[in-house]
Amino acid sequence: MQSKFTSCISIGLLLIVLLCVGCSASAVTVNVSAAASLTDVITEINALYQKENPNVTVIANYAGSGTLQQQIENGAPADVFISASPKQIDALQSKNLIVEDTRKDLLCNKVVLIVPGDSTLEIKSFNDLTGDSVKKVSIGDPDSVPAGQYARDILNQFDIMETLKPKLVLASNVRQVLQYVESSNVDAGIVFLTDAKISKSVKVVADAPDDINQKVLYPVAVINTGKDTTAALAYETFLFSDQAAAIFDKYGFTVIKPKTSK
Repeated sequence: MQSKFTSCISIGLLLIVLLCVGCSASAVTVNVSAAASLTDVITEINALYQKENPNVTVIANYAGSGTLQQQIENGAPADVFISASPKQIDALQSKNLIVEDTRKDLLCNKVVLIVPGDSTLEIKSFNDLTGDSVKKVSIGDPDSVPAGQYARDILNQFDIMETLKPKLVLASNVRQVLQYVESSNVDAGIVFLTDAKISKSVKVVADAPDDINQKVLYPVAVINTGKDTTAALAYETFLFSDQAAAIFDKYGFTVIKPKTSK
């Protein structure tokens, strides 16, 4: 009897081991490099994706899009890249670092001018930034931060870039700009609308001109140096799902539905 009991236990343990081996064999990791302005929304989307796909672990890396581009070019682990501007995807595409036909425009956003919530300065437009009462204005570094590139375009359009240069405080990503304004370390900052929406410590005082905001696109692409293209494609597909769209919408983004061939 004891021998039979021992055999049953052995068989049971063997089945458990085989089951665990099977689970581990199907486990996959998707490394997602995403623009800093996507931190909150992608974190929530990743949690949902992993809940629905228990065998998948999503590892997110958030930074300025230019920084992420350089990391990918230098061989950092990345399966999917979501940039806050087409420029960085263009650069990777020119170096054959994205999987053909996986590049898609994912999201729309807007650029806005913000000030601390308790600011008493009369800042109601971009031109007001030139006033003597305004001492410091933060923007993302235009050389590597999409929000900073858009900010530079806005200031050039209003012909005030040169005037503001002594006041500018450059940040490594758009969330750093937000932090500077929240803490009142600067008098104003230029960020994406979605960044402003997550903060209770800032207020929006002006929108970027329409011709600038029409250019604010977030493209996504699968990186061809990734370890699992199939898993990366499945994740990218999920970003365009109704479930993901509802989360993007909650944070103020608009999903651009892929065009379907007729």
